[in-house]
Amino acid sequence: MDRYRKWIGTILLVSLIVIGFIPSVQHYVKIPTNIILFENQTLPIQSAQQVSSNQPNVSVEPEKESSTWQVSGNDVGESKLVVQAGAFPAKEVDVKVLPDFKVYPGGQSIGVKLNSKGVLVVGYHQVDTKEGKKSPGEIAGIQVGDMITEINGKNIEKMSDVTPFIKQAGKSGDPLNITVTRDDQSIKTKLYPLKDKGDYAYRIGLYIRDSAAGIGTMTFFEPNSKKYGALGHVISDMDTKKPIVVKDGQIMKSTVTSIEKGSDGAPGEKLARFSSERSVIGDITRNSPFGIYGKLTEQVENNIVNNPLPIALSHQVKKGPAKILTVIEENKVEEFSVEIVSTVDQKFPATKGMVIKVTDPKLLEKTGGIVQGMSGSPIIQDGRLVGAVTHVFVNDSTSGYGVHIEWMLNEAGIDIYEHPRQKAS
Repeated sequence: MDRYRKWIGTILLVSLIVIGFIPSVQHYVKIPTNIILFENQTLPIQSAQQVSSNQPNVSVEPEKESSTWQVSGNDVGESKLVVQAGAFPAKEVDVKVLPDFKVYPGGQSIGVKLNSKGVLVVGYHQVDTKEGKKSPGEIAGIQVGDMITEINGKNIEKMSDVTPFIKQAGKSGDPLNITVTRDDQSIKTKLYPLKDKGDYAYRIGLYIRDSAAGIGTMTFFEPNSKKYGALGHVISDMDTKKPIVVKDGQIMKSTVTSIEKGSDGAPGEKLARFSSERSVIGDITRNSPFGIYGKLTEQVENNIVNNPLPIALSHQVKKGPAKILTVIEENKVEEFSVEIVSTVDQKFPATKGMVIKVTDPKLLEKTGGIVQGMSGSPIIQDGRLVGAVTHVFVNDSTSGYGVHIEWMLNEAGIDIYEHPRQKAS
């Protein structure tokens, strides 16, 4: 009896394996179970069998002499596609149509200034005392990368806030009650300033910083809310390599003055300066792994794309030709050819969603490929904004990573899944 059961089990297993190799079965398996598209967008699916929709908000049309069906989102809502096997339904596909959504692509070179929440400890200073060289901050257990947020119960916002407390503690001999933030934890300690025998000034033995500045590239802005996204990656302190926790900040126009051309093993760099008028064009409220975000206070244009573009979700991006917008001379935004070498259909936010390769002869000649300062350059494919350039490969300056625009919009506080219908412009 057991032998017969084993034989039956073996036959069933072999049958299932064989069925998996039948072309018609493989065909049904490859048809997606879920489709998300935007209103007025059309996406292809492959099916040699009849496909129909059960709701008017989604229409399906076959291509002539082809096994491709064009699925169109006519109105916001949900629907189901039914794939037939002869006269019988063989598979259902859930379809969700999102409201039509468009943003303006960027490409402009921007100057960035960030102010941190508190003052950042970037190093130790040895105070030359009568008893020898010591760092009071290091003795107190404060570490490089800590953010000093309070002294004696008072909020610390900038470096100049610290000096009065040091002077007072030096006179009284009392310790400073310091609160620091470290790895999202609040830590309290006592620090005794020490007198420098050279100038008799009291010091805490710490190098501190309250701001950072640099350049990058604008990725997008949403015309109704004025929300924008740029860079595509987090801004970290140059010394501690830790992300800067933002109190506030500004973005302003910048001008590219020259390019240090990149090569394999030595990434290049855009050299730029803040524009002479130093006019602020927006604020910074968030510094995340996906870039910097805030609201524009001044209209910006790139003089390449004058109308807002629809976006592509991560599963809609495909391998193949694309364009990026960026500045390589003064403040002129230009369009350059790239190839999307690979793309990941990401279900959850992640930074490395694409690998891109620069193919444009002019950009390769000028920059060698992707250079520092190009981060945030928008990637456009088939008339849709799909993401932004984020990093260059150190061993191949022509290639690097990109982030999907879907996650940058999410970081900007723009919910494309619940976004209200936009007014016609």
